[in-house]
Amino acid sequence: MFNKRIKVKELLAMEPQGQEVTVMGWVRTFRNNQFIALNDGSTNNNIQVVVELGSYDDEFLKRITTSASLKVTGTIIPSLGKGQKMDLKATSIEILGDSDAEKYPLQPKKHSLEFLREKAHLRFRTNTFGSVFRVRHALAFAIHKFFNEKGFVYMHTPIITASDAEGAGEMFRVTTLPLDGTAPKNEDGTINFKEDFFGRSTNLTVSGQLEGELGATAFGDIYTFGPTFRAENSNTARHLAEFWMIEPEMAFYDLEDNMNLAEEFIKYIIKYAMENNREDLEFLAQRLAEEEKQLPQDKRSEMGLIEKLEFVLNNNFERLTYTDAIQILKDSNHNKKKKFQYEITGWGMDLQSEHERYLVEKHFKKPVILYNYPAAIKAFYMRQNDGCAEGQQTVAAMDILAPGIGEIVGGSQREERLDKLEARMKEMHIPIEEMWWYLDTRRFGTVPHAGFGLGFERMVQFVTGMTNIRDVIAFPRTPGSAEF
Repeated sequence: MFNKRIKVKELLAMEPQGQEVTVMGWVRTFRNNQFIALNDGSTNNNIQVVVELGSYDDEFLKRITTSASLKVTGTIIPSLGKGQKMDLKATSIEILGDSDAEKYPLQPKKHSLEFLREKAHLRFRTNTFGSVFRVRHALAFAIHKFFNEKGFVYMHTPIITASDAEGAGEMFRVTTLPLDGTAPKNEDGTINFKEDFFGRSTNLTVSGQLEGELGATAFGDIYTFGPTFRAENSNTARHLAEFWMIEPEMAFYDLEDNMNLAEEFIKYIIKYAMENNREDLEFLAQRLAEEEKQLPQDKRSEMGLIEKLEFVLNNNFERLTYTDAIQILKDSNHNKKKKFQYEITGWGMDLQSEHERYLVEKHFKKPVILYNYPAAIKAFYMRQNDGCAEGQQTVAAMDILAPGIGEIVGGSQREERLDKLEARMKEMHIPIEEMWWYLDTRRFGTVPHAGFGLGFERMVQFVTGMTNIRDVIAFPRTPGSAEF
C-alpha cells in the first residue's frame, strides 16, 4: 500500500507528462472545495491537488482540514495557476488521519517564534522549522562526511562520567540514591556515594574531550559527536542545558594545525549545506531579511544570510593573539565611549560575547581566530606556552568567533608534558589520583596533540540565521523547561 509513494520534492522535480503517482502528506490549505495544498516535509513547497467538483460528498470534503493527512493518487498535469508548473489531478483521495480544525493550534497564518516554542511538538510542520531542521540534518551529515574523508575514527564517549573536563562544576548529577534525605552518609554528613549505582559520584558529561584524547593517542585522529550537558543557570538566547558537540582530537598536531583543521572544517560543512539545501537557505534568508526590517538600522546585519555564508567560504579567517585583541578593544571608540556593558579592564580579563562580536562584526568584519589566551582563564589541560613574560603566562588555546553569535569553536593544543600537567592540576585543585587514566597517556608514549569543540547548535544558528538557540534544536532544555 505505502511503498508506491513518491515524495513531493522528487515529484516537483519531474516534468508533467500525465504520469500516475501516489503522494501522502498533510494538508496545508484547502480552497474552494477544489484545491488542496499538500506537504510531506521533504520540501517547503506543496503539491497542489485538484479535486474534481462533485466527485466527493460534502461530509468527506469537510474532513479535509489543515493538518489532516491524506493519501492521494492521481495524474500529473501542467498547471494553469501561476507559480507552479504542475498539479496533481486526484483520481482517489483517502483520509489517513483527521485533524480537528478548531482545535489544531497552527492555523495557516504567520506565528511568532515565541508562540511556536510553546508548541514545539508541532512546530516542525511550519516552513521555518522545516527549513531549519533539514539544514541541521545536512550539517550533521557533512560533519561525518568531512571526518570520514580525512580518515578519522568516530568514537562514542560516555554520557555518564565521573570527571569534569571543564573544571566548571556546573554538572547534572546521576544517582539512584533516594532523594528524601535517607541516602547513606559519611561521618562528616556528606553523601556516601559508595552505596550508589556506580560506587562513586557521577554526572552527565560536559565534554567527551578527555576520553577522546585516549582514542587519539591510539588511532591518531578521532572525533566525537554527541550530547553534552551544562547545569548553568543561563536563561539567554545563546545557552542550552543540553546541546550537541563535535570534538575532534588529533595526535601529532600543534596549535596551528588545529586552527587550520577547524577553519577547513567550518568551511566544508557550510559549503555542503549551500550546495544541498539552497532552497531552504534562500527561504531562511528571506525570513531573516523581513525580521531585520523591524530592527533599527544599527542593529541590522550588513550582509544577507547567503551573502554572509559565501563571504565566510571565500575569505581566510583573521588570526590574532588574545594580547593583540585586548589592545584593539582597549583602543576602540566603542570602549572610549563606554558602549561596552562589560568594561575592558586589561590583559587577563575573560572576553564577553559583546567583545567577541565587536572584533568580528565591527573591527575585522569576518570570522576571527583568537589564540594564546592567559592561562588563568583557561582549562588545566591546555599547553603552557614557553618564554612568556612574567605574570603573563599564556596557553596554546584558540577560539573561533563568528558574526552574530560570538564563540563557535573552542580548542587548544593539549599539555603533553606530564610534569607541567600535574603541576597545573595541583594549582587548580584537580584530583590527580582520580585522573590516573588520563595521565597514563602522558606516561606511555606521550605526543604533541590538539583538539577543539564545536557547539553544533551555534553552528546551526550561524548557517540558518536563527537568532535564538532554542529554535535550532528539536526540544530545547533550558532552566525551568523540560517539556516534550
